Amino acid sequence: MSKRSIEVSEERLVEEGEVAGDYLEQFLDILDFDGDIDLDVEGDRAVVSIVGGDDLDTLVGPDGAVLDAIQELTRLAVQQELGDRSRLMLDIAGWREAKREALTDAGRVAAQRVLESGESEEMEPMTPFERKIIHDAIAEIDGVTSDSTGVEPNRRVVVLPE
Repeated sequence: MSKRSIEVSEERLVEEGEVAGDYLEQFLDILDFDGDIDLDVEGDRAVVSIVGGDDLDTLVGPDGAVLDAIQELTRLAVQQELGDRSRLMLDIAGWREAKREALTDAGRVAAQRVLESGESEEMEPMTPFERKIIHDAIAEIDGVTSDSTGVEPNRRVVVLPE
């Protein structure tokens, strides 16, 4: 049985965050970027944030593409150090948090339209991270449900009346 099939301990997630933080500090030093590393645990994953630098938007890139690449490199560094695949989430300059809020709002608005019209609504294609946020937002609203349809990279959320 793999370690991930059993609930990962908070202690292990803190260790993942610390390894990731060390890796990211070296990364920022190489690039000569300023930024502070914040470590946290949310549910079953370590969350590492880089905050406080003026030039951090460069590390986010268009629609988070650079951020996603840095996150994967950081996960690989953690895996090399600790031996297990990491599911850590990286945020830079609050980009993911802002994206989460915007997607939650979009899910609520779509749910309201479905409640009013009684008709299902397909949303635009999204990444798995984005779809999960939409599904979570819709799950909190009575009278609607959600599903995913399509094939990557065009997989999308469908909001349905119950």
